[in-house]
Amino acid sequence: MTSLFPFTAIVAQDRLKRALILNAVHPGIGGVLIRGERGTAKSTAARALAQLLPDLAVVADCPFSCDPDQPTALCSLCQERLAQGETLPRAQRRVRFVELPVSATEDRVVGSLDIQRAIQTGERRFEPGVLAAANRGILYIDEVNLLDDHIVDLLLDVAAMGVNTVEREGVSFSHPARFILIGTMNPEEGELRPQLLDRFALVVTIHGVTDPAARVQVIERRLEYDAAPDAFYAAWADEERRLASRIVEAQRCLSQVAYTPADLFAIAELTASLRVPGHRADLAILKTAVAHAALEGRLHLTRADVALAAELALPHRLRQDPFQDTALNAHDLEAHLSRVYQQDTGERTSGETSEEPGTEPSSTSDSGGGESEPGRAGADEVSQDQTPGPGPPASGDRMVTAGKEFRARRLTSDLDRLTRHAAGRRSQSRTDLKRGHYVTSRPGPDAAEDLALDATLRAAAPYQRQRRALTPDRLARLRLESTDLRRKVRTRRIGNLILFAVDASWSMAATERMAATKGAVLSLLRDAYQRRDRVGLIIFRRDEARLVLPFTNSIARARRLLADLPIGGKTPLARGLWLAWQTFQQARRTHPHALPLLILLTDGAGNVPLTPGVAPQTEAIGLAAQIKQAGVRSVVIDTEGASPSSPAAQLAAALGARLLSVHQLRADTLVQMVSAER
Repeated sequence: MTSLFPFTAIVAQDRLKRALILNAVHPGIGGVLIRGERGTAKSTAARALAQLLPDLAVVADCPFSCDPDQPTALCSLCQERLAQGETLPRAQRRVRFVELPVSATEDRVVGSLDIQRAIQTGERRFEPGVLAAANRGILYIDEVNLLDDHIVDLLLDVAAMGVNTVEREGVSFSHPARFILIGTMNPEEGELRPQLLDRFALVVTIHGVTDPAARVQVIERRLEYDAAPDAFYAAWADEERRLASRIVEAQRCLSQVAYTPADLFAIAELTASLRVPGHRADLAILKTAVAHAALEGRLHLTRADVALAAELALPHRLRQDPFQDTALNAHDLEAHLSRVYQQDTGERTSGETSEEPGTEPSSTSDSGGGESEPGRAGADEVSQDQTPGPGPPASGDRMVTAGKEFRARRLTSDLDRLTRHAAGRRSQSRTDLKRGHYVTSRPGPDAAEDLALDATLRAAAPYQRQRRALTPDRLARLRLESTDLRRKVRTRRIGNLILFAVDASWSMAATERMAATKGAVLSLLRDAYQRRDRVGLIIFRRDEARLVLPFTNSIARARRLLADLPIGGKTPLARGLWLAWQTFQQARRTHPHALPLLILLTDGAGNVPLTPGVAPQTEAIGLAAQIKQAGVRSVVIDTEGASPSSPAAQLAAALGARLLSVHQLRADTLVQMVSAER
């Protein structure tokens, strides 16, 4: 088997490596979420960690990889075998790296009834899932922010408890599920809800290496590895062994690391002063600090251990609001902890290091090839967005900032009760995919694709005596016919695609109109952060239309792009409609079953043609009809008063849209309007 890229050969990314190593030392920390742009070694580091860890002693034929030296942590099957006097067979194997696909169903994750065995023999037997395979290993979830929320909730619950309990379809089974949880995500593809983000003990935000010399080193090492993977790994084997030995030694002495009441008070005072909700942060800081002390070969905590742990456990918990920027200054953190410790007369000073919080300890830095960078949590929380904005203002333009934000009301609709495929949290809908909550069943020829075994057995039960008499086959204890089959009916939350198309010409020059519009977009985006909607914004003015905010629920990205938008010039209405149609068409390729809504703010008087020689108004009406034909629901807000004979009214008629007046552009009224339309 070809060797993986060595963990110690990863250039820089010291904070990422540190968080992974500490979770390897103490899996009870609670996992790590790695946030970062593409190509920043997220998955490479996660996979390399598994290769770094020592072999495990396991019960050879146990599907849950039970530890034969820990009788109290055995699964029920192994416990039954011991109770019957059986000697459990032993084996050694590598730590498993189990990857959870984004499309994984709940049954696949937690396990379910062995359908084949139930049908053939009538026996109810548990079929292990992904969590069984991950026990005592690494569970890796790429793009965790794209998973169904209830799956993420389930995974984090099991990670916290260390036990997976399944009670469904007549099966009741529990097994150990202790693993190192590693999730990765690209924030540009949407954020995790705060409730889920808080469940990850540690969060690391990483970026690509910016130092040219380090980037050259990345290229050189990757080329060497691609040319000869085994030879490259052999060159780093000594570094790998040294780090592996440090981890094993840290695991051995972990339980011996002591902490004092002063340490606990320092942690509690820190989280309380920062108004961190709940108590998960306190526990995460303590466990991480203990792991770091063990890794450094110390049997007591220091201020530096606590500060380093706080940098990893706190920044993502400081964000009380999705638009709030977070920063945790390493120097201020150290000063704060210093004051807290000095308040206790029994402060220890022996054994403390002079490391600044956020600076990789020298021994850990060496394991990464010597590329140690002092890091600050505040810097980690700043995302670098390369998406172009609306362009620089031209002469005569007016800059407009966003109006006051507000709490958006929940969007609902009769459409949301239809059967759909897509995921989201906005509206509860039935889905014909094998994902979502199983709520009921229905008969059908396609039932085998997502069989509701319990309902199928109930449907077949009354006819078993009659069928056995007709076909006396002793091997077939259960006789099923196609009419017995039942398919699971599941429900999922459905997201929306809400696209604002805003006239930014001089006809919209009243700044309060544009400010209110931007406030509405930000407010709906705040709601989308919680409910998996995606909001976009098109601005059309002068002779062009620009998609300044592609469909997103990424809060930081939206706020940067909406910070300042210029107003001025003519009204290229047709270009705006054409771009809206293209945007929806492209979005549907990625989100084919999301619900589209166009909110168009204009006076409807286009004066810049898309096609030379065609009347702008005629062209706009034709494009509006095309948008309606594409199944996009629309709302037109007439900036001139919503007269029945206005150009905007004609446009609304072509769109099949509801027409509102400019007086209804108040942000709160706009959301009520959207709620009614949806």
